[in-house]
Amino acid sequence: MFKSVVPVLSQVPAELCLGQQNRGMATLKAISIRLKSVKNIQKITQSMKMVSAAKYSRAERDLKQARPYGVGAQQFYEKAEVVPKEEESKKLYIAITSDRGLCGAVHTGVARYIRGELANDPNIKVICVGDKSRAILSRLYGKNIEMVANEIGRLPPTFLDAAKLCNAILNLGYEYTDGKIIYNKFKSVVSYQVADIPIFSLKSVESAEKLPVYDSLDSEVIQSYLEFSLASLLFYTMKEGACSEQSSRMTAMDNASKNAGEMIDKLTLTFNRTRQAVITRELIEIISGASALESKD
Repeated sequence: MFKSVVPVLSQVPAELCLGQQNRGMATLKAISIRLKSVKNIQKITQSMKMVSAAKYSRAERDLKQARPYGVGAQQFYEKAEVVPKEEESKKLYIAITSDRGLCGAVHTGVARYIRGELANDPNIKVICVGDKSRAILSRLYGKNIEMVANEIGRLPPTFLDAAKLCNAILNLGYEYTDGKIIYNKFKSVVSYQVADIPIFSLKSVESAEKLPVYDSLDSEVIQSYLEFSLASLLFYTMKEGACSEQSSRMTAMDNASKNAGEMIDKLTLTFNRTRQAVITRELIEIISGASALESKD
C-alpha cells in the first residue's frame, strides 16, 4: 500500500512536508495552552462557588434577622395611608447594588428598572449605592445621579453602614417629596426579583389622612421616626440585595464551572484527534521515506 504512495510523495518538496509537520505541532501547542487555561478558569470558578456558598448561608441568616426592620418600617406608611403631593412632586430613587460583579443580572435588573422610570420622568434624582449601578446609569443619565456610595459588597452590610448612608442622604440638600428604594428581593437560591419600597418626606407624612390615629405626634417625633425608618429600610434592602447577590454569584459560578467542564471535554477530544492525525502523518512520511530508499537501492 505504501509503495504506491512513494512516487507521489517523492514529488512533494521537503519544505512543504516540514511546514505541515510544524503546523500540526503548532496546533497541538495552541490547543494544549487553551486547555490548560480553561482548566485554571474552572478551578477559579469552583473556588468562587464555594466561597459564595459560605457567604450565602451567612447572608440568609442575617436576612431573617433584618426582615423585621423592613416590615415594621413599612407598616407605618401603609396604616397611615401616606401619599405624595402631586402638585410639587420631587422624586428620589435609591438603587441598592454593590461594587462587585460576576453575579449574573443582579445589578442590571435594578439599573434597568430605574432606566425605565427615568425615560418616563427625566427629573428623577438617583442615589447609587454601589459602583455597578453608577457605571450602568452614568452612560445615559449621569446628570440625574446625586450621590454614589462605594465600598459596598466587600463585607456584609451592617446597621451602622445604613445609618451613615441615611445621614448622607438627609444632609444631601435635595428636598424630595417621595421616592423609592429599588433593590433585589430574595425569594430562593435560584430566584430573586426587583422590588421597590416607597419613602416619603416630612410634609407628605404630615398631610396623611389617617395620621391622627396616632396620638402625640408632633413634627420632631415624625422627623425622628422618618430618619430611623429610612435607616431601617436601607438596612433591610441592603441585606436583601446582599443575599440575592451571593445566591446569584453561586449559581453563576456553578454554571461557569459546568461550561468549563464541557469545553475541557471538547478540547481534550480535539487535542487527541489532532495528535493522532500528526502521529499518523509522521508514520506515513517515515514509511514512505524508507520505501523510497529501498526502491533506490
